[in-house]
Amino acid sequence: MSERIYNVLFLCTGNSARSILAESILNHEFGDRFKGYSAGSYPKGEVHPVAVAVLNSLGHDTSYFRSKSWDEFSGSDAPQLDFIFTVCDNASKETCPVWIGHPMTAHWGIADPAAVEDSKAEQHAAFQSAYRMMRNRISLFASLPFASLDAMSLKNQLNEIGTREYPSEQKA
Repeated sequence: MSERIYNVLFLCTGNSARSILAESILNHEFGDRFKGYSAGSYPKGEVHPVAVAVLNSLGHDTSYFRSKSWDEFSGSDAPQLDFIFTVCDNASKETCPVWIGHPMTAHWGIADPAAVEDSKAEQHAAFQSAYRMMRNRISLFASLPFASLDAMSLKNQLNEIGTREYPSEQKA
């Protein structure tokens, strides 16, 4: 008997960088137990090229990515979501749609690598840093013992993942 697949939506305002990284990490590394999606409240309409470059360099399939609205996940034909994580501070403050099934939510804010407008090398480094931070959080999330946690304990764990600072995330 196979384990249940959990549907996870990562939200950001533009759905061009952080939420795309998160969707890719979850599907690439934990796709046997999770299905990741991403969306934005005001999608930019395209995925940031440095996000695509970083993911490609790490062997991720980026062929299916597109910047999309969170409205795609709020209708009756949308996948039943189990978890929703906001990954930017702007999205966490917005009024979200009513999600069918009332999935568990948490905020995992990460600095916007797309806001770095310095050299190409500094942009690339910002995206790599965001990738590492998101990978740390997703790895902790994927290792949670879902079957043995009650709803309140799970919610607390999800919130803690988004607020803890991990050694590889600390700034030099």
